[in-house]
Amino acid sequence: MVELIVIILLAAGIFFMLTGAIGLLRFPDFYTRLHATGKCDTLGEVLIIAGLLIYHIFVYSPGADISVQLVPVKLLFLIVFIFLANPTGTHALMKAAYNTGLKPWKKGDARM
Repeated sequence: MVELIVIILLAAGIFFMLTGAIGLLRFPDFYTRLHATGKCDTLGEVLIIAGLLIYHIFVYSPGADISVQLVPVKLLFLIVFIFLANPTGTHALMKAAYNTGLKPWKKGDARM
């Protein structure tokens, strides 16, 4: 049962990462591309790490020494860091682009 949950989380994470990559290639301007990659990559990374966390807790850790048992704590810190850093970085990039005068794409504009 644990393996099934891990596979579902990893597959969902890979799906969102691929969706973000497709959005990066297909969307017309900087803002929409950054939005797609910022949202999808954050969720994809968190789902993949959550799958690894569950696998490590239930399959790998039982009976291991303390250094191996601290890995889930490190993975939780990594999830928190990703939830804080990715949206902040995306916002900073978008604000910098807007402040330098990069105009958003409008319907009817030629694709870049």
